Amino acid sequence: CKSSSLRQETDVLDTWFSSALWPFSTLGWPDNTEALKMFYPTSTLVTGFDILFFWVARMMMMGLHFMDDIPFSDVYIHALVRDAEGKKMSKSKGNVIDPLIVIDQYGTDSFRFTLAAFAAQGRDIKLSEERIEGYRHFANKIWNSARLVLSNLKGDEIDGENNSALSLPDRWILTRIGEVSKEVATALDDYRFNDAAGIAYQFVWHEFCDWYLEMAKDWLYSDDERLNYSVRCTLKKLLSGILRILHPFMPFITEEIWHRLPGTEGSIMKASFPESLDYPNDAGAVREMACLMGIINGIRNIRGEMNIHPSKKVDIHIEMPEDSLRETLLANLGYVKNLARLENAIVEKKLPKPEASATAVIEGNQIHILLKGIIDFDEEKDRIKKEIAKVKKEIDGSEKKLSNKGFLEKAPDDVVEKVKEKVSTLQTRLNKLEENLSFFEGIDV
Repeated sequence: CKSSSLRQETDVLDTWFSSALWPFSTLGWPDNTEALKMFYPTSTLVTGFDILFFWVARMMMMGLHFMDDIPFSDVYIHALVRDAEGKKMSKSKGNVIDPLIVIDQYGTDSFRFTLAAFAAQGRDIKLSEERIEGYRHFANKIWNSARLVLSNLKGDEIDGENNSALSLPDRWILTRIGEVSKEVATALDDYRFNDAAGIAYQFVWHEFCDWYLEMAKDWLYSDDERLNYSVRCTLKKLLSGILRILHPFMPFITEEIWHRLPGTEGSIMKASFPESLDYPNDAGAVREMACLMGIINGIRNIRGEMNIHPSKKVDIHIEMPEDSLRETLLANLGYVKNLARLENAIVEKKLPKPEASATAVIEGNQIHILLKGIIDFDEEKDRIKKEIAKVKKEIDGSEKKLSNKGFLEKAPDDVVEKVKEKVSTLQTRLNKLEENLSFFEGIDV
């Protein structure tokens, strides 16, 4: 305005000075209000690293000066959200991910869980829609597994460990949810949100859905009322615990399912977080189930490597020296047959290696899959040779790129790194194919 008569506004504080008063000015200060007495000092401040001095330090100083006490005891420095390549989001670059659009497309819970899962301390979040979509699949998994459980409950179920017919999978999964509850709670208390989310994800998707639910289906659809009732009791207790564990990350889907679960009252927000003492602690069941799952995974891996069709049942011989584990396996052989697609299984303390068989060794136990009549050996050798030729061609193409100085100088670092990772992955694949080819060439049929 070209005037020389300028005066400072008397009614507006400096931005950072006014922000420094935030912990107590919002509670009615300078008056000694009831809100101020109740809520000051607060517990935790969540902020970015870039305003530690501008804001956080000033709030500490102002709190000590005006209130004679620090305004908070913990400061959680959150990550910066960047794009999939790790670049700062910018409208001019066109790499901004609009949270409202993402929420509308993938759901609020999926977005929340993604941010928690990647919020590692000291690291920024590389966010992409593919990752958010992956956790939308997790939300769908939770919903579908809950529908399966709820559709089988009859309203007469009690807590899982209070009935006498608990199977090995029942005892294992109830012990595991107790351990997981403690691990998630500890991680949340320590502000390790990514660890808490990762532990919950691993348990719900893999241990509960992939393992326990698949085993429980045998009893859910059986005519044995005692076992059917036992698994329903376990499922009810598990679903209740899982919903409460997931609620801090996924509040909407868990609230919706909670109100459909028999015996619940009010909002899940008012329900207590599960504790390890709420569940049995059966270390023996965990060890025995680890053995069963190892055997099933060993059989599945061989089936995949040998290109055995998923629908085709196979015969196996298992050499298991330890008496107690052998007895456990024999008592639960039905689960193994069902999940590994077996026709017949021979389990002994000592067995000779059958001819034309593929072997996996799981903690000293040898699993032999009989391949005669299952695989056409000549056809499989031809298939592997063609696959080896294809992989070698891909490796050659990628290595030519990496030996090209122009490519290395002009291509972005992340592109070069992806090519290197591709070569490493292909080389691992090639080694496995050559190993399988050697195996088939060594079979004397």
